[in-house]
Amino acid sequence: MELRQLITFRTVASTLNFSRAAAALNYVPSNVTMQMQALEAELGVRLFDRLGKQLILTDAGTRFLSYVEQMLNTLDEARTNVCDSGRLTGTVTVSANEILCAYRLPAVFRRFREHYPGIRLIFRPFSNDELKQSLYDGKADVVFFLDEPVRSTGLCTESLLQEPFRLLVAPNHPLLQWKELLPEHFQGELFLLNEKGCTYRTLFERSLAMDGIDSSIHLEFSSAEAIKQCAMAGIGIAFLPEIAAATELERGELIALPWAMPDLRVATQMLWHKEKWLSPAIEAFLETARTTLRP
Repeated sequence: MELRQLITFRTVASTLNFSRAAAALNYVPSNVTMQMQALEAELGVRLFDRLGKQLILTDAGTRFLSYVEQMLNTLDEARTNVCDSGRLTGTVTVSANEILCAYRLPAVFRRFREHYPGIRLIFRPFSNDELKQSLYDGKADVVFFLDEPVRSTGLCTESLLQEPFRLLVAPNHPLLQWKELLPEHFQGELFLLNEKGCTYRTLFERSLAMDGIDSSIHLEFSSAEAIKQCAMAGIGIAFLPEIAAATELERGELIALPWAMPDLRVATQMLWHKEKWLSPAIEAFLETARTTLRP
């Protein structure tokens, strides 16, 4: 079993695509395929199921990945501790939901790459439900959350900035005729929301219920961009963080309704496992995120 096979396996497991893994590692796809076949032969188990064009981890592959992550992280730790070059090296694996990845993290990634070109930065997409678990499983070093203050005995949490949310409509929406909105104005209106299970959707529905608004009429989306496009088309009322619609608000393509939600307290937060060794590379990333995102 070779080190390069383990690195290749981790990359394939994170991309679930041989071609993308090959591009990330500067290999040809056939080389990646041969490495994985050799690794499976040595272990005597299948690590991946190939369902047509789709690649998924088997149960054995998922278990093996956790050990590979530990081994490679330990190797990074050892390499960092014995390196006297003065230049930070290592790997930092980051994850976040779609909105933070699109509107908050690019500035962090850009500054980090400018200051620490020797550190390998990996972004792994996980759903909101999987973000915290990815820290416990060792699949991510740092995750970013858009949520009310997170409290956990096993995780370190750091709030970076408050994120105001808005109710957004097209410029010709009928509700804009009212200078002051009352709960009854929303009865029968169609809300455009994230999928059920999204934390801030749950907070939003709780906020509406406290104001006596029935929010049972809604469309669900997995994409903030889809919510914006439908709102601009006049289909309904979008509920989104202000940062996700800043450009459309500035252009006048969307208008924020005059409706305050003082009980909705959501922040961009940074989380990592309390027991994880924070390498100099991870420490550098945490500090970069703080200086970039905090007001």
